[in-house]
Parts: sequence; C-alpha cells; structure tokens
Amino acid sequence: MALPPVLRDRLRLPVIGSPLFIISGPELVIAQCKAGVVGSFPSLNARPISQLDEWLAQITEELAAWDKANPDTPSAPYAVNQIVHRTNNRLEEDIEMCAKYKAPIMITSLGAREDVNNAVHAWGGITLHDVIDNRFAHKAVEKGADGLIPVAAGAGGHAGGLSPFALIQEIREWFDGPVALSGSIANGKSILAAQAMGADLAYIGSAFIATQEARAMQGYKDMIVDSSASDIVYSNLFTGVHGNYLRPSIVAAGLDPDNLPQSDPSKMNFGSGGNQEAKAWRDIWGCGQGIGAIKDIPTVAQMVARLSAEYEAAKAELAAKTALTAGAAMALAAE
Repeated sequence: MALPPVLRDRLRLPVIGSPLFIISGPELVIAQCKAGVVGSFPSLNARPISQLDEWLAQITEELAAWDKANPDTPSAPYAVNQIVHRTNNRLEEDIEMCAKYKAPIMITSLGAREDVNNAVHAWGGITLHDVIDNRFAHKAVEKGADGLIPVAAGAGGHAGGLSPFALIQEIREWFDGPVALSGSIANGKSILAAQAMGADLAYIGSAFIATQEARAMQGYKDMIVDSSASDIVYSNLFTGVHGNYLRPSIVAAGLDPDNLPQSDPSKMNFGSGGNQEAKAWRDIWGCGQGIGAIKDIPTVAQMVARLSAEYEAAKAELAAKTALTAGAAMALAAE
C-alpha cells in the first residue's frame, strides 16, 4: 500500500526522528522538519500542559513561516508521541490539545487504544503505533492504527529483543500499511537496509540526541560520541520495561551494569514528574546500539545532510553491484 500523503509528499529523506523523553523540544522538532524529516516529541516533555499549547503553537507557526519562505523545500510534518498506558493521567488533555492544532501524526506507545485512534482520525491525522512483536502489531492495527513502528533489538530507550529481520518479515506477511523500523539506525546505509527489509521509513533516535538542537546534557552527547555498541546495556530495572542504556551512565549512578536486578513491571509510572521514569532518563541515559556511527555533535541540518549523502551513495553502490551481478549472469548464460 502506498504511503499516506503526509508521509509521502513532504519528506526529503525517508526518516522519522523518534520522540526523545526529556530531550525533544520544539527546537529539535522544528530543525528536523525544516531539514525534511519528521520531527517528533513526547507530549509529556511539555510540563505543565499549558506548555504543550505553547510548543504546538510555536511549531505550527514556525513551520508555516518556513513553508511560505521556502515553497520549493517545504517542511516535513511533525508528530506527537502519546503514552497510552493507564498510568498517564494527562492523556485526554494532551489529545484535546493536539486536536486544537490538528497535529498531523500521532505516535502511540505502551498500549493501543481505539478511542485515541478515532480521535486522531477525526481531525484528519494518522496514528503510528510502536510494537515489539507481531502479536502487539496485530492488536494495534485491529484497534485502528494506520501504521506500525517495529522497535527491534538495539533500539534506544524502551526496545524489544527481536531481530529487525524477523520482526519485519512477520509483520509484512499480513500488513501492507506504513512501517517505520526502529533499531540501531544511524547512517544512510542503514536507512536503505531498512527499506530493503520491507520498511517504508527509518525511525532514528539516538543519532539526534547528539545534535546541537537536542536538549540533552553536554555530557550525554559526549558519551554518545565516545561510546559504541558494546557500551549499551539492556535492562528493565529503571522503568519496569526493558530498554537500552549507556553503560557509563549506569556506572556513574553507582550501579554495576553487569549485575542489575530485575524490576517489577507494575511499577511503571508516566505521570507528571518526580517518578522512576523521569529519574531514569535524567540520570540513566537511554541509547541504541547504532551509536558507533556518531563521531561528532552536528546541527540537525548537518546530520540530515550526512544521512542523505550516505543514503544516496548506498543506493548508487547497490545499483552498481546489481548491474555487475546481472552482467555476470548474462555472461554465464551466453557461454
């Protein structure tokens, strides 16, 4: 199935910048959208809820001004992430605020809800739901999600444990709607690889943490630049849900990353602050396994330009290899 117009017509690179808890603010989202990729943020980053109104107004107004001044390179759409788990006591208010601004894309996490999907569809938006396995993918689509975000092994923050090859393969056996693959994608070749596996888009988070517009502490950004895949630890201790975190940040918090206890999933809390979840992202830093590709801290525009150049080079390289293989096959057939 073809991508919906909102994801087809205004992207200069097939990428969604994933919503980063605490880190994604309007500056990052606006920069991503101007660069031609979907920018997103968790609604819970805006505290109190009056700030969500301010952020949505700022994003809407600045992107409209950009589009007027740059008709040949219009901005990409933005997305708002909603935690639909029962512990999020702000969900209904946040949905109402997104309706006010007709947010074009809603990314839903930790539970699929038909009423949320219906609300988004009522104002003309689309919903993308993140899933860690095929069972959850079926539930999301059954409840009205327009697209899926398979969160595979190696993704930053809350992540699944399945190989992207296995996850995409199972989902594409029955679902032909929009799919954005998440998990260790930090260069242009990986974007093309995601599409080769069956995804429409790449879902990139950790690479954008180490950009100038991100609201991450400088030490966090520097740690990403200095770390590699072997520095990522998978644990459910910090939020009750398994996720990937930077080993040095765990050590700095006085914990042994090789001997972390299991957490009680029932203790998840996505409330209004001062909880275990907020402490996790503030002190224990989430990150994905693809960070070996991150060598500096560029602007978002520079990051997207690099990804785009790598993506185009990868397509050219693949075309050359395909032509070489086809030529060899023809030569063998002629013998």
